[in-house]
Amino acid sequence: MSQFRAAIIIPHFDDAARLQRCLAALVPQLRPEVEVVVVDNNSPTRPELPAALRLVIEPQKGAANARNRGVAETTAPLLFFLDSDCVPAANWLDTALDAAARADLVGGTVTVFDETPAPRSGAEAFETVFAFDNRGYIEKEGFSVTANLLTRRDIFEAVGGFRDGLSEDLDWCHRARAAGYRIVHAPDLQVSHPSRSDWPALERKWRRITRESFGVNGNGARARLKWTLRALAMLPSIAAHAPRILRDARLARGEKLAALGTLARQRLTRMAWMLRQAAGGAI
Repeated sequence: MSQFRAAIIIPHFDDAARLQRCLAALVPQLRPEVEVVVVDNNSPTRPELPAALRLVIEPQKGAANARNRGVAETTAPLLFFLDSDCVPAANWLDTALDAAARADLVGGTVTVFDETPAPRSGAEAFETVFAFDNRGYIEKEGFSVTANLLTRRDIFEAVGGFRDGLSEDLDWCHRARAAGYRIVHAPDLQVSHPSRSDWPALERKWRRITRESFGVNGNGARARLKWTLRALAMLPSIAAHAPRILRDARLARGEKLAALGTLARQRLTRMAWMLRQAAGGAI
């Protein structure tokens, strides 16, 4: 029997400042029955951790491989997944220990904050409106992001590990649900994530998401046709989603205009990527 009730698993690669910010919020919440394992994807400089935390080096790149290694390195019956660039709320751990009993898979709330002073850039304004609708992901699409996900070890062992090279959170949660496990949203389980500060950062995010989503979509003729239709839907989605920006009280007028421009750029860029994938090309 494990000496720990829960294991918090945090993947990390070459982002020491954000990791330290994450741990500064998490460490004061720790209790003896909870262990924290930071799994580093072989960063150029290994991160320094507080004495109570454990560092594991996983040479295979990718957060999926890091999370799987973290599970393998621990024995606690409860598994809590948190990302190194997220800042857990002051009551995150207490809430997680309570919320873990609500369902087989529990996804929390992920809010967004800016790391740069106002006004927001187009990328930051876009992320303020559209990033991390985890309640929508759970209730409409049946998955939670792994930035704030709780489950049990027996479920993880039954479903199998995360799969690298595709949207591992969506894929894993869908496999769990197909096996009969239930997922719920816990609004009181909260972490915050920094917004992407500029277009290059936002482009990198969506290029990765588009690659991983295509991996889940499949590569057969029917799957490629479905992907083509999804790509073409990017164009009308600009007009469909623009009102969300215009109605958002968090944005100033100039920020709304910047967000609208970024929305159009992001959807058109993603449409081009997706059509290239459907035709057999790489992005």
